[in-house]
Amino acid sequence: MTAPATVQRVPGADGVEVAVHRWGVPGDRPPVYLQHGFVADTRLNWVGTGTVRVLLSAGREVVGVDARGHGRSDKPHDPAAYGELRMADDLRRVADALGHDCLDLAGYSMGATVAMLTAATDRRVRRLVVGGAGAAFVEPGSAEHHRVLMAGLATALETADVTEVRDPATVAFRRMADALGADRWALAAHARAVHTRAVDLAAITAPTLVLTGDADPLAGRPEALAAAIPGARVTLVPGDHSTALRTPAFAAALTDFLGEAA
Repeated sequence: MTAPATVQRVPGADGVEVAVHRWGVPGDRPPVYLQHGFVADTRLNWVGTGTVRVLLSAGREVVGVDARGHGRSDKPHDPAAYGELRMADDLRRVADALGHDCLDLAGYSMGATVAMLTAATDRRVRRLVVGGAGAAFVEPGSAEHHRVLMAGLATALETADVTEVRDPATVAFRRMADALGADRWALAAHARAVHTRAVDLAAITAPTLVLTGDADPLAGRPEALAAAIPGARVTLVPGDHSTALRTPAFAAALTDFLGEAA
């Protein structure tokens, strides 16, 4: 059982506030920042899967950030308030507000994009874990494919009756949003503003682990992504995009990698 977090709110550049969940106390290693995936939040991706508990057991201070539009953060309905670049800036502002000049960072799915954008420009990131991501980040044409997928997902989120959503690529996200009682219009706004430009992966200097499920259709060929990040390596765990996070092997691999000596 994970102890309740202390929660505070940190404003972004545009005044949108994000909820920041904190566990543990400062130690001899930097805090671990966790950024969740689309539709999910810190509680679902990181607390419910046991990742926070495993990190705390390893003596780490943990910081989970609910991305704007998600969890306990503000949820504007204007697409101009969204995009992973804004979320990466929120993450940097959280580190500023908490006074952290060095941190380890792990992101999953949407959070992986946020984490890579952050690590490419912020040298406070000591070690990086990229979860639920693969070759789609680097293959030609992937940005346009992702844009089309997210536009379809926005439409699915805005549809009044879930039974009218027929696309299997989007219906699971819509059903998860309904199950969580999420603000579907805020999520749709992000889907319409999603980042489609290439991340400057070569600019990432932090040692990096690409950590994916071995049956994840959204993270195929993770070795191609790892090859684009200097010195990155790959670890596969059992599961698909939704189940890999819940396997004990995922939290163990993440914690072990972040615990390695620099």
